[in-house]
Amino acid sequence: MNDMTLPVTLTKKDFESNQDVRWCPGCGDYAVLAQIQKLLPTLCIPKENFAFISGIGCSSRFPYYMDTYGMHSIHGRAPAIASGLKVARPELSVWVVTGDGDSLAIGGNHFIHAMRRNVDLKVILLNNRIYGLTKGQYSPTSEFGKKTKSTPLGSIDRPFSPVSLALGAGATFVARTVDGDLQHLASVLARAAAHKGTAFVEVLQNCIVFNDGAHAAISDKATRDDARLLLEHGKPLVFGKNRDKGIRLRGMEPEVVALDADGADIGQLVVHDESATHAGLAFFLSQFDTPDLPVPLGVFRSVSAPTCDELNAQLHDGARAAKGRGDLAELLNSGDTWTIA
Repeated sequence: MNDMTLPVTLTKKDFESNQDVRWCPGCGDYAVLAQIQKLLPTLCIPKENFAFISGIGCSSRFPYYMDTYGMHSIHGRAPAIASGLKVARPELSVWVVTGDGDSLAIGGNHFIHAMRRNVDLKVILLNNRIYGLTKGQYSPTSEFGKKTKSTPLGSIDRPFSPVSLALGAGATFVARTVDGDLQHLASVLARAAAHKGTAFVEVLQNCIVFNDGAHAAISDKATRDDARLLLEHGKPLVFGKNRDKGIRLRGMEPEVVALDADGADIGQLVVHDESATHAGLAFFLSQFDTPDLPVPLGVFRSVSAPTCDELNAQLHDGARAAKGRGDLAELLNSGDTWTIA
């Protein structure tokens, strides 16, 4: 008789919690939730080995809606808590779900240090360019001049590019997608899940109540083909409804050229290389924005590097091999000690 236990086949339903989803009808968060619930059963990871960590904000309700382990933590600190969890329990698949306000304002330092340390986390940032939970104040990604409840005369702050920030901090996997393109969203999330190290994905997401249409240029069918650039590794930067536009360099400046005019040849176009050791090309692309240049979507960078959790385990094993297991009581009573009367 064969006593081997057959692996359990999981489905999307296995990852749906019994909690009522309390996002506003039409919120882009629903699409991300559904795609992640569809993705997890395909990863061949035991259900009990998933953990979702969030901070504060509309997006940070995510752990409630996942039937996995998780924690709704404190504002901006989700990457720090997730890093500790991954280092302590390296067998877990640890995901961080955050928003542009949560991760890039009070959580900015936690965000960049998670990127540079290359902890094996999946960090999903839902960017609606607004503070939604606190009812419509401007966020670190709100566009210059944005009028909100906290900037009634228009914001004078230049917005962060989350992709640029992640690349500048040394992230080994950086991607961007949009909530309304389910096929693209699913493919990018799958790539992130397969990456070993910090995988960062910015999801351009709509807040139908406080910032409706924030990403309309790249999400509306009438305009999106000319407003976005789908990145493909090893292929030239071509876009447009009829794929008749490309990006070439004029010195160090990018320019849009028509492929059937201006004498532009496809061989003159910039070729995307997500695996380049140097992140310069990826950062160059991360600066593109409408109306002058199309918004790039897809994987900007995907490179291999030792992860923080792996290096920490090596330090741990090396120290134990050299000095033995150690004794906490002996450590506390060693060296200079004193008694308080």
